[in-house]
Amino acid sequence: MKRDARKEERRERRRTRIRARIRGTQEKPRLAVFRSLNHIYVQAIDDEKGTTLVQACTLEEECSVKTGGNLAAAKAVGELVAKRLKEKGLEAVIFDRGGFPYHGRIKALAEAARANGLKF
Repeated sequence: MKRDARKEERRERRRTRIRARIRGTQEKPRLAVFRSLNHIYVQAIDDEKGTTLVQACTLEEECSVKTGGNLAAAKAVGELVAKRLKEKGLEAVIFDRGGFPYHGRIKALAEAARANGLKF
């Protein structure tokens, strides 16, 4: 088995363990993060209804970043999702790092969202 395949399998196991413990609701959605090599995606999910309340990613024009795979892009996405959640009247979320380590771009996104008024 290739190294990357083992690494992805370990991330999936961590993601499953995390997902078993946390559930998003209408009042406190789950803020799920996915990090690819070139972009970062985040969505607020109501697990009770199975719907996405808001989403943001580096591919959007509103995000206005030159490169999607760096700390500045992660901060911009964190600010954007916080703004969209506040427009919907939501301030509290449950953070789901998706099995990724909490550092680098994941941490930058979380800190930017907190700085813009989200509580988690």
